[in-house]
Amino acid sequence: MYCYPLNLSKNTATYQLTVIVVNYNVEYFLDQCLQSVEKASKDLKIETIVVDNASMDGSVEMLETKYSHLHLILNKDNVGFSKANNQGIDIAKGKYVLLLNPDTVVEETSFQKVIDYMEAHPDTGGLGVRMIDGRGNFLPESKRGLPRPMVAFYKIFGLSRIFSKSKRFGQYHLGHLSEFETAEIDVLSGAFMLMRKEALDKLGNLDEAFFMYGEDIDLSYRIQKGGYKNIYFPETTIIHYKGESTKKSSVNYVFVFYRAMVIFAKKHFSGNNAWLFSFLINMAIYFRASLAIITRLIRTLFLPVFDLICIILGLFALTNYWSMSNIEFPEELIQYSIPAYGLTWVAVVYFNGGYDRPIKLFKFLKGTILGTLPILVAYAILPKTLQFSRLFIFIGAIWVLTYYLISRVYFHFAFPKKFRLRSKEKKNFTIYSGKDEFERISQLLKQTQTNIGEVSHVSSKDELDEIKNDIDELIFSSRDISNSEIITLMSELKSNSLDFKIAPETNDLLIGSNSIDTAGDLYILNLNALISNENKRKKRLFDLMASTCMMLSLPVSILFYQNKSTFVRNVFSVLLGKKSFIGFSEALSLKDVRLPRIKKGILTPDDGFEFQDEGITEKLNLLYARDYSMRKDFSIVWKAWRKLDR
Repeated sequence: MYCYPLNLSKNTATYQLTVIVVNYNVEYFLDQCLQSVEKASKDLKIETIVVDNASMDGSVEMLETKYSHLHLILNKDNVGFSKANNQGIDIAKGKYVLLLNPDTVVEETSFQKVIDYMEAHPDTGGLGVRMIDGRGNFLPESKRGLPRPMVAFYKIFGLSRIFSKSKRFGQYHLGHLSEFETAEIDVLSGAFMLMRKEALDKLGNLDEAFFMYGEDIDLSYRIQKGGYKNIYFPETTIIHYKGESTKKSSVNYVFVFYRAMVIFAKKHFSGNNAWLFSFLINMAIYFRASLAIITRLIRTLFLPVFDLICIILGLFALTNYWSMSNIEFPEELIQYSIPAYGLTWVAVVYFNGGYDRPIKLFKFLKGTILGTLPILVAYAILPKTLQFSRLFIFIGAIWVLTYYLISRVYFHFAFPKKFRLRSKEKKNFTIYSGKDEFERISQLLKQTQTNIGEVSHVSSKDELDEIKNDIDELIFSSRDISNSEIITLMSELKSNSLDFKIAPETNDLLIGSNSIDTAGDLYILNLNALISNENKRKKRLFDLMASTCMMLSLPVSILFYQNKSTFVRNVFSVLLGKKSFIGFSEALSLKDVRLPRIKKGILTPDDGFEFQDEGITEKLNLLYARDYSMRKDFSIVWKAWRKLDR
């Protein structure tokens, strides 16, 4: 780590602005961010400090190669967001200090505008700007109120969302204030947090007690208590891509975010207020965590359970038809076999992608046929006295297939947004660029995408307006189009059906993010087969079956392992879904950005091969990601089962 003196800049300001960017394993987003920072710094006296928290994805090499002229602090460990920013603040020589996330893009005029505002308003201690996500949607956390007990209560129980424009209930995101209105607010966003350096010298830096969330709320509150104002300034807009760590529906987010609020309450509220706030937050943790789990279960299981009930009722109706034809089935057997048949058909359809969107009728045919096979096998091994009708199984399969086809056609017309039968397999791309960049980006698309429909070219907004309704994805060339124009167009064209990407001028990749809940995605290689919904289910199914077999055979299998306790822990971790039998090593997956993010594995795709060749290891991992199948998992475990105790 680079050495740095503490509070060196308290005496005089050498620069107009110090920009501090803390990075952890987002190499390409960091590169794009720093390119936008350099464009916005033109003709201004600005220093940029980049603090890297021990990234393993190539960020350090990229920084040392392309940005060695900046002030780099390269930590040997991940010291956290607050401490890393404090490292930058302590050596900042700017009159103003900007904390900027690496997954952001600023306009060319952003820095000039915010500096001018701060100069004209000496009572302003902190300033935040209008932010949009990677799809052009306004991010409500651009302006927030202080999370006092009642504000927290409204947010916890969803009142702030239901009555988002209410001055009373919508205080958390200040929904009553227009996103285009400059206003005094309580809380700034840590993604773009501009502060007067003299205020920081007086009030102190970020509180390192906060793990991931809450440090911006704490510092914003201290700025106000110090006699300064916090201002929401929408005269400039930035893009803020948001990754998986910010998924509001995840249980992990609930615990981390709300416990940060508890730390804030204990620090700043006193007496009854602190007790009330802590009580509300602890109640919220369990309420929101339970709600997140229940909501996810309902979304996942409601339709399969509904289908299962309909299928079972239909099968029982078939037995009544048989009865009217004087064909009797053993009642005690029917009570168990028909639910088992229905469950088998629904489960096989589920694991074959029948419940994925868009709906593909072929998957129901495939799932029904594959589900019938184990039912016939189970029927064949029954004693003759219990074999009541093979014909019933075949007619039952026809009923299942008929039900699926009729129900999905009905859903298609009744709920077209959620249950569309056909979707456009190929996407229409439009590249907004100059001629040379169009050729480069077109070639990049062909190398990385398999679902390309039409690729059109526009070089002006008028041309774009003529075809905007026929575009699935709009790609901007950062070489030819200014960040300001890109951000303006994203805000104007925002749509649930339109995706945006930006092609950095110095990298052969495209960067974007499809929603607030989606990690920024890169178009580099088409290696996402492994993390398709269908393959994720198959991979989880293999883990469940293999771990169950190992648990059942534990009294014998444990004898083959030297590290017996480690082997048992590994199998339990896989069974509980904390690990997978096959994964990429953490170091390798972070280093190679092409690999999709999956659970940590006990084994890796190169286990079972007696070599130490990094090139072959890389190819095996890429092949595993591109051509995943359950057979591959079985083959790797079969070859390297003795390594399951590591």
